[in-house]
Amino acid sequence: MAAKKTTKARDENKRKSSKAQDADQPETGKRPNQSVFREYLEAILIATLFLGFTNTFVVKTFYIPSGSMETTLLVGDHLFVNRAIYGSSRSELERRILPIRDVERGDVVIFRSPREPETDLVKRCIGIPGDTVEIIDKELYLNGTHVDDEGYTQHVDPRISRRVPGLRQQTSRDNFGPYVVPDDHFFCLGDNRDRSYDSRWWGPVPRHLVKGRALLIYWSNGGEVSDGSWTGVGSELQRIGSNLLGFFTNTRWERTLHLIR
Repeated sequence: MAAKKTTKARDENKRKSSKAQDADQPETGKRPNQSVFREYLEAILIATLFLGFTNTFVVKTFYIPSGSMETTLLVGDHLFVNRAIYGSSRSELERRILPIRDVERGDVVIFRSPREPETDLVKRCIGIPGDTVEIIDKELYLNGTHVDDEGYTQHVDPRISRRVPGLRQQTSRDNFGPYVVPDDHFFCLGDNRDRSYDSRWWGPVPRHLVKGRALLIYWSNGGEVSDGSWTGVGSELQRIGSNLLGFFTNTRWERTLHLIR
């Protein structure tokens, strides 16, 4: 009889011990609201940091507010800009492994304006350091050789501006140079030659002002486009609303994901 009582008491102690262990273990399948909120917050912060990093060092967005690069780029084109391609490399191994190179002739580049550094510009690189650039009656010559640029340039004004005696050679739109591009600078022109304010007027672009190479058009907006100046909250909201309502009708779909050459 005493043995049975002892066995029963032992079983009762085991059941109590098992319940105590179960109480110590956390419930599976349920998370406190605070934990869920924290996970969402961490995910948002990580995504924000990642986007900030890529936008600063790898790929940046840019839109075209003027027609100086027509018809290569149209007003309202929104671009991805490769910011890493012109990065500095410290060793030969880095230059072989990483997709890094210097600015080349023909690149469509984004850079800070030499006259207004707070403004970004987009032009085509025509001359690199040491090149001799000359324009004769709208025709481009590089190092004494005529450049066939009809595939990407346009001239909308049939008139030819001549050099004015007493003024610097560099001030003529259609007759310029010869001009030797200095070290660490690039000579850049707009593809819409008669409607572009470029190196013919404000000189070559210093290397340190170059931000990246235009990569592709991710959206082309044929509707209302901001010129980059702040016009007030009301005007900006009206423009955004107009773009949203006209997204499908104003989008130039044939230019979507168009590589920039």
